[in-house]
Parts: sequence; C-alpha cells; structure tokens
Amino acid sequence: MSPHTSQHPERTGTPGPDTRSGLGRRAFVGVLGAAALGAPASAASAAHASPEPVRAGRGGADLRPVFLGTYGNGIITCTYDTTTGALTRQSAFTAVTDPSFLAVAPGGKVLYALDNAGRQGAVRAFTIGAGGALTPLGPARSTGGANVTHLSVHPAGRHLLSANYGGGSVAAHALTGDGGVGARTGFVQHTGSGPDPSRQEGPHAHQILTDPKGSYVFAVDLGTDKVYTYRLDTVSGALRPVSEARSVPGAGPRHMVFHPTAPYAYVANELNSTISVHAYDTATGALTRGQSLPTVPAGSGRAVRNYPAEVTVSADGRFVYLSNRGHESVARFSVTGGGAELRLLDTVPSGGSWPRHLSLSPSGALLFTANQYGNTVAAFTVDRDSGALTPSGRPFATSSLGCVLPI
Repeated sequence: MSPHTSQHPERTGTPGPDTRSGLGRRAFVGVLGAAALGAPASAASAAHASPEPVRAGRGGADLRPVFLGTYGNGIITCTYDTTTGALTRQSAFTAVTDPSFLAVAPGGKVLYALDNAGRQGAVRAFTIGAGGALTPLGPARSTGGANVTHLSVHPAGRHLLSANYGGGSVAAHALTGDGGVGARTGFVQHTGSGPDPSRQEGPHAHQILTDPKGSYVFAVDLGTDKVYTYRLDTVSGALRPVSEARSVPGAGPRHMVFHPTAPYAYVANELNSTISVHAYDTATGALTRGQSLPTVPAGSGRAVRNYPAEVTVSADGRFVYLSNRGHESVARFSVTGGGAELRLLDTVPSGGSWPRHLSLSPSGALLFTANQYGNTVAAFTVDRDSGALTPSGRPFATSSLGCVLPI
C-alpha cells in the first residue's frame, strides 16, 4: 500500500501508519521520525549552524533553500521567502527511495537522507551545490535494520545516527572528512513490546537524537514504550547503553525534543495523544517522566482519533509546537515552571491532511508543516511575543511528504 492510497486509521478501524515491521516503508505509508528543527538539540537543526548565503528574490525578498523529503518522489529542493514562507520549486533528486527524513551536517554543506530501497534501510549523503542542487557523496550504507525512519548528525559532526522502525534497532555510522557516510560503527537491537497488540507487538525505534551538548544519545521507541539513553564512543563509534525511561503503558512515544537551555525534554506520544515532560539529568543521561497532558483541546478528540507526530521548541524555550494527525492541527504550548510544565494554548489547522512533520526556520519567524496525505507544505508566521501562528498564503502543493527542512 503506497502512501498515496493508505487510509487514515481512525476512518478504517485499522492500525495507524506505523504498524507493520519487516516491510519496506513504501509498502505501508512509512513513518517519519522527526527531529525538531527549531531546537538546538535536534539533528536536523544542525542546519541552523551555518545557513547558506541569502539570495534576493523578486521585490527584494530574501530567499533560502528548503528541502522536502517525500514518499515516491525523492528529495525536492525549493526556496522559501524568509518573510512570507512562500515556496518555489527548484529541482529534485529522484534516485533515492522514500527519503522521508533529512538532516544537514553542522557545516551546512552536506545533506543526509534515508533510503528504503532494500530489505534493510540505508543512509546516504549529498553535497549541496548552487541553488540547493544535490550530488551523491559516496554510496548508500546499510543501517542493519528494516524500515529506517529517522537519522541525525552528532553535534561533533563525525557520526551519523539512525533509527530502524521496522527492525526495532538503532545504528551509528562514521562520517568521512568530506561528510560522506562511512562504515557502520554501532548497532543496538531493542527488545520488548507494549500493550497495544497491533502497534506494539515488538520494538519500533522511531527517533534517535542527542542532547543539546551532544553528551548522550537518545532513542525513542514506540513499540516498547521507552526512551533509551546511550553514550556514543566518539573514538570507536559504538553505542553504549546507559539507562531507560518508561512511558505510560500504551502511550507509544514517537518523537522527543530537548529544551534549549533547561534540563527538560518533551516527548510526543503517538498512541494516547499526549505530550510528556521529562526531567533530564545532564550528568547521568537519565530521564524521569513528569507531567503528561493531551495534545488537543478537551472534547475534540472524541470525534476523531488523533496521532501526535512531530514536536519542536522555540529557540528561546518559551513555546513548544506539536503536529496532530487526525485532528489535522498544530498545537501551541507555553513552557512554564522553568521548563518543567506545559500548558496547551491553542491549535490551528495544519494546512493539509496528516501533518507528519513540522519545523521552524532558522530565524524562528516561520513554521512549516509537511502534510503527508494532503501533499502540501503550509507556512505560518510566528509572533515573537506570544508564539501564535498565523497562516501565510496558500499551502504549497507538492508530493506526499515526510519532512520539510528549511536552512
């Protein structure tokens, strides 16, 4: 079943889009792990470290590159207007299968993508040329597990991390001097299950990321209801288990983002439509679960089942944003208690069906949603004081999407 023909789980009564392990992601819609682009802790936000030169567009508008990871149509390069968020297509690299998540090297010159062409997932590197044109940099490298769904670059820029949803495992690859993907240096197989027989029959690693300082690596596993802490051996590239944090049984943790300065992390739970706050011990890498709250307003979840997807945080740490699939919205939370608490402020329509991913621009002035079933990217302006989102123009029509990465 392709991502274009899959139906919403709440309409069919069948499990959600991340249900089947051992199959290629293109066979069942695929799952995007998402690093939160607006937070320094996210892998994809490494793009913020060295943005490409600004180009002048019509009317003197500043234009910057944005990459779209798709299902079935490769990686699409666009530019976006830094004031309005309006997208203009530039080119596409189609010789890659379902690159549903993307990340940029700390130097901003290399793009990393998933490739699900084989029985095992793979990761690939591309040099970013003029106008965002992509050139393959070395071969695809196996991640050692089926259905790779997420990747991130360690802040030191010497290792690429990946999570295999179908295989329930995580991996690390060495990066070469020019940014290419080298040999796989680390691999850990998760074990266990959760109470949901259709979604948690086994481990499903959905995301892998580091804390803001790169001290520890974290794997969010929907199938086992756990967030695993690892330490990356920066010499050998091995992943060393450190600790585990349990979620509410059946919550299905999917994505996590760290507060940029306070010792807290926020976990989007796909199966019970909540977001959880975790205290973070920066010395030991341990996470301790605290507050959990719904991601949609009271009562609105009764009409349609909701599946939270991506979560991100503003650079100043005052607001958290989360995409709701089913409710088809972006939720805005205020961060209080020094990072220890969240409060749902409102939701706005996501600008299309099934918002799989969302990201903040490097300036924080824009937020983009990648609407997988709606085949659109929607742009919102962000109010600096209130964090409120306002739709900006009509959504950009494109392919079935897994990721939108502005740089």
